[in-house]
Amino acid sequence: MADEPYLAASSTLRHGPALVVLTGPPGCGRSTLLHRIAGAAGGPVHTGGGLAMLAGVPALALSRAVRARLPGDDIHLLAEAVRSRVRGGLLVLDDLQHCDPATIAALPHLARTCRVLVALRTPHRLRDDAHQALREAATAWLTVPPLDPADAHALARRTAARLDDTTLAGVLARAGGNPLAIIALARQAAAGRAPAGQEVDQIGYAIATALADLPRPARTALAALGLLGRPAPAALLGPGAADLHAAGLVEAEPGGALVPVSAYVAETAAGLLDAAARTDMHQRLAQLTPPAEAARHLAAAGDAPGAYRHALAAADQATGGERAALLLFACGLDTPIDLRVRLAAADAALIAGRPADAAAVLAAAGARPTGAAAPLALEVAVLHGEALLQAGRSDAARDAVRGVPDTAAGPVLAARDRVLLLAALDTAPMSALDLADKIAARHPDPLPGVAAALAAVHAAHRTPGWDTALAAAADPAGDPLISRWAAWLLVEHLAADGRLTESAAAAQRAADAAGAALAYGWQTRFAAAADWARALHGTDTDTAQRHAANLTDLALPEQARAYATAATALIEADTGLLAAARARLATAPGHPAADWVRHEAAWLDGQPERRAGERTGDGLLAGLHAITARWAAHDLGLHEHPPIPTGLPGPARRTLTAWAVGTGFTAAADSWQPIALREQIRCLLAAGLTDPDRDRAVAALLRAEELADSAGLTVLAGRARRGLRAHRVHRDVRGRRSQGGLTHREQDVLRLVAAGEPTRRIAGQLGISTETVDTHIRASMRKLGARTRTEAAALAFAPTRLDTSDNSEDGR
Repeated sequence: MADEPYLAASSTLRHGPALVVLTGPPGCGRSTLLHRIAGAAGGPVHTGGGLAMLAGVPALALSRAVRARLPGDDIHLLAEAVRSRVRGGLLVLDDLQHCDPATIAALPHLARTCRVLVALRTPHRLRDDAHQALREAATAWLTVPPLDPADAHALARRTAARLDDTTLAGVLARAGGNPLAIIALARQAAAGRAPAGQEVDQIGYAIATALADLPRPARTALAALGLLGRPAPAALLGPGAADLHAAGLVEAEPGGALVPVSAYVAETAAGLLDAAARTDMHQRLAQLTPPAEAARHLAAAGDAPGAYRHALAAADQATGGERAALLLFACGLDTPIDLRVRLAAADAALIAGRPADAAAVLAAAGARPTGAAAPLALEVAVLHGEALLQAGRSDAARDAVRGVPDTAAGPVLAARDRVLLLAALDTAPMSALDLADKIAARHPDPLPGVAAALAAVHAAHRTPGWDTALAAAADPAGDPLISRWAAWLLVEHLAADGRLTESAAAAQRAADAAGAALAYGWQTRFAAAADWARALHGTDTDTAQRHAANLTDLALPEQARAYATAATALIEADTGLLAAARARLATAPGHPAADWVRHEAAWLDGQPERRAGERTGDGLLAGLHAITARWAAHDLGLHEHPPIPTGLPGPARRTLTAWAVGTGFTAAADSWQPIALREQIRCLLAAGLTDPDRDRAVAALLRAEELADSAGLTVLAGRARRGLRAHRVHRDVRGRRSQGGLTHREQDVLRLVAAGEPTRRIAGQLGISTETVDTHIRASMRKLGARTRTEAAALAFAPTRLDTSDNSEDGR
């Protein structure tokens, strides 16, 4: 039983990307097991972990593991930076209970592509949401069990060989199989001390008793290590460091810093100090450590004013998430806080993507007023409103700025009006348009924040010129947060209107600007949205698929992952690689684009009964969901006439109207031509299936087949051919042969064989019979000299194979 976690963890990590979490109480052997598993894993091992006193430093635990400074204020960039260094190796993090929030937030992303092994002491103090995310991402969550009786007995005997059997049995009964307790209690018994009662914390009692035997300088040094919560040089620990090393209680890291063999033992040593001694030691350590660390020691010593000064000094030298963490720490101290410091903390937190923390630090702004002038208090109010707005609390944001008068300074008034306008857009969209007119009159030359908010309102209502105004607000030369937000609105609104080429171009411009500023999270969101628009439009799909597929291998924000997955899966499904599309969509986040592709892929795969999810989106996506639902109902023989959604682009509305009245598909197909090729083809297919005039129906199906074949939309071409057969149209339109003798149809068949599709599915996707599929496979095997269909597929698509063509027949 003792080896079960070892075997389970080793097996899980051997099979590819995974997150394995080892948990258990102090002294249970988590760290020992962690290093044992890592030692047997093979390949590069990157080892790091949390440090108690430095738990607020963003990405510290991961930085220790990969030996590089990492970005701590962009979680997705952090995860990608780690992934690019770990790759096929193993990432090992000890003491997860002391890890910084950025490290913990990055682990679920890393678990998708890396092998990750972590140890978490219980009980822990992780936030509930962080703990839940970790549980959901973990491939294996393993509790380190107590030692079995035989191993426990052997450990106790090795620790104290001269103990008699009765005393040894008492040690084992009290230790409960905990290795640290066994060692400490066995040593205590060997020294002739009476064991404690059953109700006493055996581990703490035994460690305390053992530590009492150390010389005072050694106890002091060990306590200092416990309070530091990190490795420290011997010079900082004083003369007791040598005794600790001799006693085997510390080890030397590369570079000479000493680290306790058991962090819990060091923390216990610190806990044995009385309050006065602990305060004195924290104060001494504050004199020997950098300002950021000194601030935390002074806070622990009860010197809040000193901690405040040191935290501000450290923040002046920091940037990004680390600066935000230090300023937020300063604002949480029990001392008067200058309103300017609260403003700086909130501003840094917003830049670091922590709007809830920014709102919280400003909510307490009036707790200890320092006599600041009223204008400063108004700045606090409007920044508080902005933080609440970004945190998704529109009603609270409006309330926060309601007291700001019209006589306030221009920038404050602009910030107030921006919050009021965007809050209204979120909660009462119709009233937002009237409010926008009033605010526009009040700000004839609006500041960027107000201009962006006005543009957002006009975009939501599609008033003339909305796109030009939003594009101006998205100028990358302006405030980064405002311009990226405006650019995202522009990209999504253009796509919702069916203006896919414009959406792709705007997204690519914004991605390039975000990439130049190293804003990875925004860059990947825009890049994925551009690929999605290109995939749906149907132009340059090879490039779109390659870009989007590459993105899905990276650590991404959920929106970026959804768009990249949807783009790749749509192209795969349309070209007949339905198995690959299904596998990709199985891990896609919930999003209207990904949900529609799931439904569309099921329809393409001959499974119309699989309905779409609830996330139908707006505009074009809402129309696509409704169109696919109509196709599914048609294939199932259902006569559904659901209401047509509002706010659809013209082609989607015309298509759904044609379904409702049974005519008009050809005109609808023409309207799709500049927007989405695949939807133009689907309208032609619908015309061929519903038009009572045979000549018009056949003409529509022939046109659909021609367009689908030229674009490589294999499945839609197959549906066109099935429709033509229903009209008894049998043609001998034969394709061109490759240099090796394979026709295009044979290549289509072998491509689906390579994707793992059975004969029945291949026939359904290509619109041919199962007998014809078998004929193509046998012909391919003969031409390639292959003994099996799988070998034929492998030979057909080997990297060295040429694919020049002539005009030979293929029997379609």
